[in-house]
Amino acid sequence: MIKKIKWLKWIYLGLAILGAVLPTLANIEFVKTYGPSFDIQLFIDLANNNPASQSLSRDLFIGSTAVFIWIVSESKRLEMKNLWVVILTTFTIAFAFSAPLFLYLRELRIEEINRDQIDVLERK
Repeated sequence: MIKKIKWLKWIYLGLAILGAVLPTLANIEFVKTYGPSFDIQLFIDLANNNPASQSLSRDLFIGSTAVFIWIVSESKRLEMKNLWVVILTTFTIAFAFSAPLFLYLRELRIEEINRDQIDVLERK
């Protein structure tokens, strides 16, 4: 089980990297196509331009909201530090980055908790 956990955290980290790079490339293409500034209203309009994009936008909004609420509650339950990084990157980079980043940090925290529990048991 320990090997699975170690692999899992690296998968999450890889997904976080992809979640930062791929949306950023799309955002760069948006700026190249529609002007030198990032027009958020135009971005939202285009994200709701047709039924397919509406479906994806609404799916992302609802799913990411639910996961974001879980991220906040789970981080409190596990007494995780630096949640502000996850929250900040959700809005400044992409949810596709911050969600896997949180999962990576969560795995690190679980490993830390497990090590602490083993240390306590060994001291007895």
